[in-house]
Amino acid sequence: MIESNNKDRLNQFISNPYKALWTLSIPMMLGMSVQAIYMLIDTAFIGHWVGGSALAGLGLIFPPMFIIMGITFGLGSGATTVIAQSIGEKNKEKADNAAEHIILLGIVISLFFIFSGILFGKSLLEFQGSDPIVIKHASDYFYTMLYGVFFMVLSIFFRSILSGEGNNLLPMKVLGLGTLINIILDPIFIYYYQIKGAAIATVISQITVFVVFCYLMLFKNHNYISMNLKNFNFNINIFKQILNLGIPASLSMVTMSCGLFIFNAILNITPYSSNAIAAYSTAHRIEHLFFIPIISIATCMVTLIGMFYGSKNYHLINKVFFYAIKSGLIISIIFGIIFYTSSKFMLSLFTNDIEIILLGVSYFEVFSFAIPFITITMISSRCMQGLGVAYPMFIITCLRVIFINCALAYYYIIYLNKPLEFAWYSIFISCISSAIISYIWFLIIRKKRLDIVLQ
Repeated sequence: MIESNNKDRLNQFISNPYKALWTLSIPMMLGMSVQAIYMLIDTAFIGHWVGGSALAGLGLIFPPMFIIMGITFGLGSGATTVIAQSIGEKNKEKADNAAEHIILLGIVISLFFIFSGILFGKSLLEFQGSDPIVIKHASDYFYTMLYGVFFMVLSIFFRSILSGEGNNLLPMKVLGLGTLINIILDPIFIYYYQIKGAAIATVISQITVFVVFCYLMLFKNHNYISMNLKNFNFNINIFKQILNLGIPASLSMVTMSCGLFIFNAILNITPYSSNAIAAYSTAHRIEHLFFIPIISIATCMVTLIGMFYGSKNYHLINKVFFYAIKSGLIISIIFGIIFYTSSKFMLSLFTNDIEIILLGVSYFEVFSFAIPFITITMISSRCMQGLGVAYPMFIITCLRVIFINCALAYYYIIYLNKPLEFAWYSIFISCISSAIISYIWFLIIRKKRLDIVLQ
């Protein structure tokens, strides 16, 4: 029955690719929205109950945690692509085996993350900031979060498997449950344990999500993909395919994290120091509201492009790509207007510190104009991955984050001694550059891939 439903889903996607995009992305948007609400509530509690130094502490732990999540999401997206293409080729056995490979890989890398965090976590935090109070807040949060890394990694991979088969409704429900638990526990634990309490609440929710995913996918077989880890057969070709697609995506996330390390270090040198980091960190959490629909659309494009490419429905690739770009640009313009006009009000929900609010407003006054270009970059990069070509994402990210954004910020702030706003300008310039490169690169990759298969 499940296999029949999945074939019906593939046929539905082919018959109406526009509807398929929203069928896949809306459940993901809803699930991420619940998570975003939690994250914003979490930030508000920490900002008002613990203080601005705690917000700066969140800014310091974001890069190392983003490295962990980035590598996991990158490898997961590689598995999503392999599974989607295998389903498009009607090769269920390969799809099942790819799912088993990514789960076992998750067990290995989660242990690696935990030991690396224990050994190098403090050094990574101290590289970005020098305020001992901020470092203390960051350490309390980071080392507590390490207890939940195993459960977080495996849960992300379970979601990647479900995305590969075109099922985003189940992850939405499971993640929504975890986020609800997090929201309930957050104020209680923050009240008693301050910023460490926020991490404890998150770890408990991650364990819950992991247990539910295991029950539904491994014991109840509540999905198309079947996993039998006891009879696992290692396939070097499938493993290489996942890594070839996932590693460039992971490296692009790691590059973004390295950029955040460097950017925080640059902000720490400015006269605003910890307040600049706090403003940047808080603005990041608010702007996640915009990234919810765009990440959802871009992520679902990996599934759709992969399925259309695997099933040889090449004409649908162009159709759904330009539709996704148009839809994403409309959404990004709306969010740009909201952020530009309402950033002061939104920032005041998270802190009473006037300087942090004003610095955050100056950030949004620039970032609001960069949003459409971010949309083009994300969708174009994910579509290339759906075609089985992931390395452009890594190269574009390196150019944007390291060679343009961080280099310009260093030049403006350190070398020319310009005001803080010039750090925001460097972000804007990097977003424009990456959008142009990624869009043209996708058109070239698409033409090459289709020319090869049509010869």
